[in-house]
Amino acid sequence: MSGHREVLVTGATGTVGRQVVVQLLEAGTPVRALARDPEAAGLPDGVDVVRGDLSDPNTLPTALEGVEAVFLVWPFATAEGMPTVLDMAAKHARHIVYLSSVAVRDYEQQAERLFAQSGLEWTVLRPHVFAANALSWAEQIRSSGVVREPYGAAAAPVVHERDIAAVAVRALIGDGHAGAVHELTGPESLTQAEQARIIGEVTGCPVRWEEAAPKAARQRMFARGWPAEAVDGILRAQARMVTDPLPPTDTVEQVTGTPARTFRTWVTDHVDAFRTT
Repeated sequence: MSGHREVLVTGATGTVGRQVVVQLLEAGTPVRALARDPEAAGLPDGVDVVRGDLSDPNTLPTALEGVEAVFLVWPFATAEGMPTVLDMAAKHARHIVYLSSVAVRDYEQQAERLFAQSGLEWTVLRPHVFAANALSWAEQIRSSGVVREPYGAAAAPVVHERDIAAVAVRALIGDGHAGAVHELTGPESLTQAEQARIIGEVTGCPVRWEEAAPKAARQRMFARGWPAEAVDGILRAQARMVTDPLPPTDTVEQVTGTPARTFRTWVTDHVDAFRTT
């Protein structure tokens, strides 16, 4: 890909999308970002932020005009509406990079089948557990230095959002990724309790893991507004990772030429979230 035409980034204010925007800019690629509220997006200077919503295809033609590639974060738990979006994208773009997950849920499987029928070149990213999930412990850590959650022995090679974005950028502006499915992990498998310990080491304030009942964690997630399907899926996955931990891959290094960042690096990048002052 030439890199001279714009890349459209959906989910541009999210954990991964924001990093995709930043890294595309660093690569000298024009970036257009889709946002429901451009004024509140808080994206870097130089980004062409346009108003749009994937749930309303009528808002998309302007966003897609002149775009060569699309980074697609699909924010719905169903593929309903995606065929219309892909049809519109195919009129302008050549390549779509889709942020899926290692779980490959039903709607993600449907999405991948739709890409094959769309006429677009496509790349699928399947990240494992996000390192950023540890941010959900931040309030507990700041207030008590204790993480009270279930499945402390659940192990996964958690992945830094900057590495997910780095692979996405290579796929968006480089060659050789059409039809590729990239499974993305960090460099080492860590239990949740080990992650908590590393947070304590980086912050300089010890953090202790205290095992909690899954039922209590489920109720807390409901109280935060999480849907039942998502809550139960997370808890089932954590239970599996106690006895069947997910192995790391070297995909990040293969694609980017740089080893995947460690969880300790991720904590260093986000250390202020875990400190009281």
